[in-house]
Amino acid sequence: MNKLGAVLVILVVVVVGPGFYRGWFVVSSGHDSASNKVDVNLTLDRDKVKQDAGKVKSKVRELTQPAKN
Repeated sequence: MNKLGAVLVILVVVVVGPGFYRGWFVVSSGHDSASNKVDVNLTLDRDKVKQDAGKVKSKVRELTQPAKN
């Protein structure tokens, strides 16, 4: 069970942390004064994720191609 917890923590650190930094995730909130409730929303920007993934793929291709003379 400890291994599962460690894997989840690593996943959060590797994916969620950089995701917030890169702008993949946005947290917003709103307040309804009539009902005294707070709404919290988590938004995922799929286009930004795809754009960043494309940049990584092109960089990997560039680095793995043999040097041309």
